[in-house]
Amino acid sequence: MKRPHQHVRRGFLLLEMILALSVFGITTTGFVVALHRMGTVARLAQSEMRITRILDSALDETLSLPTLEEGVTSTTVPGAGVELATTVELLDKMENQDGQILQQMYRIEVKARWFENSTWQERIVETWRYGPMYQP
Repeated sequence: MKRPHQHVRRGFLLLEMILALSVFGITTTGFVVALHRMGTVARLAQSEMRITRILDSALDETLSLPTLEEGVTSTTVPGAGVELATTVELLDKMENQDGQILQQMYRIEVKARWFENSTWQERIVETWRYGPMYQP
């Protein structure tokens, strides 16, 4: 003799399985979206670090020159697809806190341009240096 409750219980188990699979699917979708966003952020951070290292290196190279000459120098970083423009200019009217004119002060600017995410990107760093700093 069959019990009528068995069919109701089996139907209830099927409904529980469908509900559990739905919850699992929604949770998995959220997890995959979060992983994708984390990957995008990681790639962006890696790109920013790469550009920062390139700019720091170019700035350090120019700062360490024994003699600074005014002008613009353009280079391309091999294998990185980054164009660098280094500008050195003499500052005529730079003053210290006491109002004294500082002579032979140079402004050094390094501009990096690269193509990423279907657009041209650009970052600039700059500093100042006393001209005869590294002269013997």
